[in-house]
Amino acid sequence: MQTPAPFGYERATSVEGALQALQEHGAEARIIAGGHSLLPMMKLRLAKPEYLVDINELAELAYIREEAGEIRIGALTRHVDLLKSELLARRYPLFRDAEQVIADPVVRNRGTIGGSLCQADAAEDLSAVCSAAKAQVVIRGAGGERVVDMEGFHLGPYMTAVGEGEILTEVRLRVRPGAGSAHEKVERRAGDWAIAAASAAVWMQGQTMADVGIALSAVGLTTIHLTRAEELLRGQAPSEELFAQAAEIASEDCAPMADGRGPVDYKRHLAGVLTHRALRRAAARAQEQGV
Repeated sequence: MQTPAPFGYERATSVEGALQALQEHGAEARIIAGGHSLLPMMKLRLAKPEYLVDINELAELAYIREEAGEIRIGALTRHVDLLKSELLARRYPLFRDAEQVIADPVVRNRGTIGGSLCQADAAEDLSAVCSAAKAQVVIRGAGGERVVDMEGFHLGPYMTAVGEGEILTEVRLRVRPGAGSAHEKVERRAGDWAIAAASAAVWMQGQTMADVGIALSAVGLTTIHLTRAEELLRGQAPSEELFAQAAEIASEDCAPMADGRGPVDYKRHLAGVLTHRALRRAAARAQEQGV
């Protein structure tokens, strides 16, 4: 049985209190919420924080609401709440697509969107979902708040823009007309990490795609943002031929590694197939919104 190294512990009662604790204990302090990423790493001694600040009591960070032309999601919102949200299902259905295939009910009942994004695991679904949806995140520290897009948030494998003494507090998604989105995933068994996954979002203006977002999970060291495929599709009418070209780009621009889930050529092929499927469903949903 693995056991973590010794650590101090504090249960925060406010965001300000959590920030103060992080400042007091410095670089070796970590936030814990659901714990499904951090605790296994601590048990294996891959992470050895000297102090944990528990934010599970901070109800002020658990919400999903539409406000000022945006969907705003508190960082402590659980996977199960993302799954059940009718607002998200209507505005950004790729969240429900993803949550239906993330882990199992035990994990979904405790894990949080903030924890998922801050772990910055390339195989994690919500990072691709938020990248495709062109989300922004709010990071709060002693000096105030700053808003960062997903390109600037994920700096590398297991690395984010959240600095020492800071907390991710919110995810923001613009409400735009003609929107449709979808998430596709292949896994070895239900609830497993993806062999590959693709997220796509499309914003229609008339008969053309005014904007497109596409991202991949589990086929690189980080979440893969397919900017080249987005550029191909932007301003074009949806078509199987265009989606097939975007799928080819997805296969070319990902960077999978061979492991127990499959060889490189299989993962590249899968990335293309899932990108095609996600784009097809996203476009169909966008067109339904315009009916």
